[in-house]
Amino acid sequence: MKKLLANKNVVTILGAVLIVIVLYAFYNYRVNSAIEPIKVPYARVTIGPRTEITNDMIAYVDIQQSALVGDVLTNPNTQIVGKYTDINCTIPAGSMFFKETLKRREELADSFLIDIPKDENGVDMIAYNYRVNVLTTYGNSIYPGNYVDVYFKGIKDDRILFGKLAQNLKVLAVKDSAGNHVFENTSEERTPNQIIFAVPEEMHELLRTAEYISGAEIILVPTNVSYTVDVNDDTNKILTEITSDQIKTYIEEYRSN
Repeated sequence: MKKLLANKNVVTILGAVLIVIVLYAFYNYRVNSAIEPIKVPYARVTIGPRTEITNDMIAYVDIQQSALVGDVLTNPNTQIVGKYTDINCTIPAGSMFFKETLKRREELADSFLIDIPKDENGVDMIAYNYRVNVLTTYGNSIYPGNYVDVYFKGIKDDRILFGKLAQNLKVLAVKDSAGNHVFENTSEERTPNQIIFAVPEEMHELLRTAEYISGAEIILVPTNVSYTVDVNDDTNKILTEITSDQIKTYIEEYRSN
């Protein structure tokens, strides 16, 4: 054996044979891998934007690996379940999952919109953004997750109309003028410019209309704070506290004119 290994020609032949064997084994492996079917997850139902993927949304189909194109995700446990569809992405029923369509929750733009609650009838509320400043946020003390009451102040027939329009609305986000979250973990000092909170659809329409009423004001009040109107600067105007129904009627009359 030592003599054979000492022969350069023998060593060369053995090396060539070994290379052929390795190439043949690798080729067979690649061919078998390409034609052997694997289980690939796909959407059992149509999945809308900002939706968390759960196991019951996934079904499986056997596909040859060579037929897979693009960034198709094949491992549901690590790549799909628990991820969210992107903000402008809808995955049709029957479609495979692709890397660019799924995000971790913290990667989503305005991921707070996932937390919009439902009203008492189980209907999704609407995100409503309202312009604020440090003063109207009580020294920047209204935080995401807090609840606020909404008061309305208007003027009709030389009278100040004032009353609570809505209560216990959840604050979804507080942003600065550049759209950054004010309370992000950052060393940058940010000033509140808008508060986004959840309202029923009917309330959304009322608040949008109220913003355009001349002399009217929408006032956000934390639920643990009592609020009264100071009319000292409103000479010759009488304060009339009105019910929510009266406020709604007043705003709706403005909208219809």
